[in-house]
Amino acid sequence: MILNHIWGLYAHPKDEWHTIDDHHESLSYSLTHLIFIALIPSVCTFISATLIGWHFGTQNTIMMTTQSALIMSVGMYFTLIGGVFALAYLTFWMAKTFGANPTFTQSMELAAYTATPLFMTGLAVLYPEPVFLMMVGLAGLAYSVYLLYSGVPIIMHIPEERGFIYASSVVTCGLILLVCIMVGSVIVWSWGLGPIYTN
Repeated sequence: MILNHIWGLYAHPKDEWHTIDDHHESLSYSLTHLIFIALIPSVCTFISATLIGWHFGTQNTIMMTTQSALIMSVGMYFTLIGGVFALAYLTFWMAKTFGANPTFTQSMELAAYTATPLFMTGLAVLYPEPVFLMMVGLAGLAYSVYLLYSGVPIIMHIPEERGFIYASSVVTCGLILLVCIMVGSVIVWSWGLGPIYTN
């Protein structure tokens, strides 16, 4: 069943990683999971930007036009999917350095399921208070990092000590990837494709 690992990743993450490792579904299964889970932040952001509005320390409600919010949400959706693909490739590319020999499907499983808590924090955008969003976002990021550290030794079949260094390298690459995405967003906005707000 699609998305059937989500509860296990929260309730008993190590056991769930073993379940994922034992079954190793196809690449298309991981992609289906990713395609659905990436909809959460994208759709919630669209709803929040067009129907709820944002308050950044002022009385004014900041909202985007429907067309602008749609463009931004679609861009976010494909960027999230592309980011997970890039992380999966980096995980696959670095594997041999740490004595692992995974298939790309294993790397994709690790990246897609690790990103799940972070993507699910997109639900918090429906209550767009900056402090609340920051707290939920940090919690989601922390849990995603935990899943990565606990999942690498199991999925990649390497000792925990080596897995810790491997996971730390993946986290570093992920942070660099995040900075690249942010810089790319600024560049795209400078071309006149930034958000358009309602009056």
